[in-house]
Amino acid sequence: MGRKRASPVTVLFGWVRRQSMKVKILAGVVLALCSLVALKHLVKDHDCFFIFSEAIHAAGIVVLIYKLTTYKTCSGLSLKTQEITALFLAARLACSVLMELDAHSVLDMATLISTAWVIYMIRFKLKSTYIKELDSMPLYYLVVPCVILALIVNPFTRFCYFSQVLWAFCVFLESVSVLPQLRLMQNAKMIEPFTAHYVFALGVARFLSCAHWIIQVYETRGMYLFLTGSGYFWFPAALLAEAVQTFILADFCYYYVKSFMQGQLLMRMPV
Repeated sequence: MGRKRASPVTVLFGWVRRQSMKVKILAGVVLALCSLVALKHLVKDHDCFFIFSEAIHAAGIVVLIYKLTTYKTCSGLSLKTQEITALFLAARLACSVLMELDAHSVLDMATLISTAWVIYMIRFKLKSTYIKELDSMPLYYLVVPCVILALIVNPFTRFCYFSQVLWAFCVFLESVSVLPQLRLMQNAKMIEPFTAHYVFALGVARFLSCAHWIIQVYETRGMYLFLTGSGYFWFPAALLAEAVQTFILADFCYYYVKSFMQGQLLMRMPV
């Protein structure tokens, strides 16, 4: 019998794996630009990006709930990431109440309730399966800098100063919320499927959110810089926060897709 022929996607991933880091980064940039062009032409109402982003995040939480209820284990999950997620969702929901209630508020409320349930399960019901030693990133390393930055850089709106700072805080905190989870996975070296699905969902959600900002800037030829918040400081800071989290998750998403295409149930993180 002849040798089984590899699929084009497998061949592509094999080629990428053999390339230098510079070539991998360039390929990632090209793929991201192609995706942005496709999204710009396929989605007419670009405000939908935020709703899609929040819906995908909620879907990721549903995957975690399925894992916790079916397999009765929280192994591989970062409690600290869930707590930070609950914190920025609560802050964003408070801003929505102070500013304007909309579809985003409903999705945030549903995600917050689901996240709170996940925290409860990890802290109490499945505490024996939580590996605290691997979840080693101190929360104050993330929360305190976000508070300080929010006090310095925040949007100028018709609402009170507190709501402006609170909004900036939730944007900055969201951008680093996944770091404890990535640190835990780096320590564990191996990632089971449901945790990997959850983090991949976060990566897709962040990309869609970042795509909204970039496309808006392109379509307004830079004028969006002056229409959003205080313009010169707030918009670049918010865009940078979105880009940082997208970049942080991009490497994981590459290894996730690679493992998926190779049919691996457990994903191995690079050291």
